[in-house]
Amino acid sequence: MSLADRSASLLLLVDFQERLMPAIAAGGERVAQAAKLVAAAGLLDVPIVYTEHNPTRIGPTVPALAPPEGARVVAKMTFDAWATDAVRAVVPADREIIVAGCEAHVCVLQTVLGLLADGRSVKVVRDAVGSRREDSRDAAIARMAAHGADVVTAEMVVFEWLRSAEHPRFREALALIK
Repeated sequence: MSLADRSASLLLLVDFQERLMPAIAAGGERVAQAAKLVAAAGLLDVPIVYTEHNPTRIGPTVPALAPPEGARVVAKMTFDAWATDAVRAVVPADREIIVAGCEAHVCVLQTVLGLLADGRSVKVVRDAVGSRREDSRDAAIARMAAHGADVVTAEMVVFEWLRSAEHPRFREALALIK
């Protein structure tokens, strides 16, 4: 495993949807951590892809994570987003995938396992993934790590993308995590 490199990363936000998030344990905190990643990605030119599972039933992405200009939003019906051709079409082959989302033990887990089976490098953002039950979330994180995903936090990712306090956007990025 290596440090996250902003020039080789892609942020994948899985199913942070309006009708799902109220049921997620510590859902507000999971969204807050994902929002830090979205803001840092915007500052540091890291591309973002959003998935929305069955959006006609579960709704769009929550307003706090509204996709910024240039972000791709892909509707899907499979739990494994990587099994969806439309997702594969917008994820460049040369990018490490930084994953945040819900539910950790369903769509996030299946997506991460699909990416890993395809030989992709994956970092799962522990504090930005959630499930209805914490034990389901914890089991999913352990399983993803056992299969080769690197488990990180939002703050770790931001500092790895920056690499140095001399980065010209350091102060702006630091303000996001304080």
